[in-house]
Amino acid sequence: MPDPDAPRAPEPPGEPGRAPGPPATAPAAADRPRPATGAAAAPAAPTTRPPATRPPGRADAATGPPAPAPPTAGPPFPAQPSTPPTGQEPPRPTGRPHVGVPPRPPEPPRQPRPYGAANHPPATAPGRSDGARDAGPAGAAGAGTAAAADPVAGLAADLLAHGLTATATPRTARPGRGLARLVTAALCAVLGVGLLVGAVVGSLLREGGGPARSTDAFQHARTLWRGVPVDTLFPRTLTGRGAGPGGADRTWTRIAVAPDDGCAGAFDPLLATALSPVGCTRLLRATYADATSTSVTTVGLVVTRADAAGMRTLRNRFATERLGQRADLLPKPYSADDTAAEGFGDAQRASWRISVPADLPVVVYAVSGFADGREVQRPEPADRATARGATTDPAEAGLGHDAKGLAAGVERAFRTALNAAMEAR
Repeated sequence: MPDPDAPRAPEPPGEPGRAPGPPATAPAAADRPRPATGAAAAPAAPTTRPPATRPPGRADAATGPPAPAPPTAGPPFPAQPSTPPTGQEPPRPTGRPHVGVPPRPPEPPRQPRPYGAANHPPATAPGRSDGARDAGPAGAAGAGTAAAADPVAGLAADLLAHGLTATATPRTARPGRGLARLVTAALCAVLGVGLLVGAVVGSLLREGGGPARSTDAFQHARTLWRGVPVDTLFPRTLTGRGAGPGGADRTWTRIAVAPDDGCAGAFDPLLATALSPVGCTRLLRATYADATSTSVTTVGLVVTRADAAGMRTLRNRFATERLGQRADLLPKPYSADDTAAEGFGDAQRASWRISVPADLPVVVYAVSGFADGREVQRPEPADRATARGATTDPAEAGLGHDAKGLAAGVERAFRTALNAAMEAR
């Protein structure tokens, strides 16, 4: 008889009603069953370990038909995939199985749900404005059609094909941001207009045109010469920054001042005729010499009787008929004994300039010549003698620059004196 305390040998794998399984531990040599004496003897224990688990329902060619699967409450489990899905770890057993009880099969892997499928509606197909939304293959196909022409639509089509949605969160305008921009733009506009007006007014004040444009200033300019010193109207030294040939600075020194007088005999007959519409109240003249005393220039101020409209008319006539460019309309020089201009006469006139301001009741002119008394056959106007590339004698000697620079300097001195007189009133 076998020992009742000895462990029972496992049943054959093919025995019905018992699931195959390995023993928890291999029996030790001392606990093995002893063979009994007699006719009945227990079968010997197997010398090899049976397989740990055997899938239910699988046939074994050696042992016979497969053991039936244990009953379950639900439908049978699907076949275990050979390779677990990406990103998922196969379930691991939490403990050692009991002898004779098959381990619990792992749960089937869950298919990953597309992101946004439940929380976000599918994106609206490109080109749709009615708010309808496409989902699934139809939406992806419609989006793919627009993708050929629009890269953004192509991206949307790819997202729809993979079950994704592309949503953009609209930027919420900050409260008061539009008003702040409007106020900033208005302030910039006001500042810009203020700077522009200030620049224009400053330019007019620097040139003396501001007060002279008023009727009071225009009338006061007609009598300015009576109360202004001669050194103010004809400074002893005048400097022209960049007024010489090649942009060089020029300096002129006053050598003679003519007494104030009328305009009789001060101009060539044709020039006197051209100036007659504005009349002549007083003629003021002075003669200057350059730094080397090789050239002399007479500068004159003709105070007229005309009003502002008459001066504008005369200015327009000089501009349209080019009266200031004609060699038969020249002013006469003022010569003085015992000076560098002693031999300065009509034959020595080489270049000249006539300026008719529209906002002043004066005509400013200048005529220049050589101090050594040489005669000039063909006088040249200052604009032509100062042109680039001029090669005439007046141009190369800088006589055109002398006439142009001194006429501008005396006119500037007259405006400065007028502004000072108006501010003092």
